[in-house]
Amino acid sequence: MFIYSKSNQRRLIVIFVLLTMILALGFVASSIRENNSTSQTGSATDDTNQTPVANTDAIETKIDQVIATMTIEEKVAQLFVVTPEALTGYDRVTIASDVTKTALEQYPVGGLVYFDENIVSEDQITTMLANVQSYAQEIEGMNLFTCIDEEGGMVARIANNPAFDVESFANMNTVKTAAQAANIGATIGAYLSRYGFNLDFAPVADVITNQDNTVVIERSFGSDPETVSSLALEVFKGLDQAGVLATYKHFPGHGATSIDTHEGYAYTNKNFEELSESELIPFADAVENQVPLIMVSHISLPAVTGDNVPSSLSSKIIGGILQDELGYQGMIITDSLSMGAITNYYTSAQAAIAAIQAGNDLLLMPENFEEAYQGVIEAVENGEISIDRIETSLRKIVKTKLNLTQAN
Repeated sequence: MFIYSKSNQRRLIVIFVLLTMILALGFVASSIRENNSTSQTGSATDDTNQTPVANTDAIETKIDQVIATMTIEEKVAQLFVVTPEALTGYDRVTIASDVTKTALEQYPVGGLVYFDENIVSEDQITTMLANVQSYAQEIEGMNLFTCIDEEGGMVARIANNPAFDVESFANMNTVKTAAQAANIGATIGAYLSRYGFNLDFAPVADVITNQDNTVVIERSFGSDPETVSSLALEVFKGLDQAGVLATYKHFPGHGATSIDTHEGYAYTNKNFEELSESELIPFADAVENQVPLIMVSHISLPAVTGDNVPSSLSSKIIGGILQDELGYQGMIITDSLSMGAITNYYTSAQAAIAAIQAGNDLLLMPENFEEAYQGVIEAVENGEISIDRIETSLRKIVKTKLNLTQAN
């Protein structure tokens, strides 16, 4: 029997206080464990969040390893995207056989671009691209950029070929809604990926500010920069989701010109402020959305640069505006260097050297590939172009290719 005396009451109070303290200490200990657990979980979460950094470190190490094994000739070759005809010396290429493999061993170019004459049927193009990639893997350990102009509308090498059963689209100036643009990107991305293409020279991000324009007026999404930007982004997203690299073109905006750079010199007298209010808006948005490639046109901007040098060969346009002003860090590719705006004024070697010095990472279709290639090698050997400059572009190219290879 327990007798409730005053001393016992005091004992009870002491016991109660002790029990309360024990419970409180237990709660504190539990909280500490929980906090430690949360901290550890947070660390794990942080580690998870840091995974891209770890992956980035691993990718950077891999890039270093790939570049370290390359000769100067191999490094320079990676900067070129050419036709299979320019690579092999054949008049028309519709298969990839030992001739292609031998040519790639001699000139391990960064990419090949295919046109109407190379595309016969679904089975043919699928087999050809699969063979090309197997050669590239064997020779360089990376995929090639397999490129095509498939904008939709009037420029569509696949959709405009009656041998292919794919959806075709009207010209881009008829596209009015985001849903339409998204469908174009997703549809084109799906069939290009199925056939083996991994890089599309699309979308056209030119804003039509000159109604006398004959080059891109039907290929552009219109004259309102915000509309052009939003629709181009939808096409980009569709291609991206299909694993196809998109290329915004034609920086800094071909919609202000009336002359076709395929034929010769083309220019606009707009200054930087005027361009910023219109032509540059889609490209600025492209930079924010981290598009993988931007193609630079050959139009001249004398009011911006103070000279008539084509944008594709101008460090003021590429380094000054695209990279410094807009902050673009992705791959930069020239428009075709076989166009009159280039060939009328520069040799293939001169154009290739100037394009690299201006900040381009990829050189598209020089008029004479071998001359351009040898010209760049000689420029590296005589110090006109530093090996560091070549490797700056090469790092972007190799990183993109390693990601493509992993995705496949």
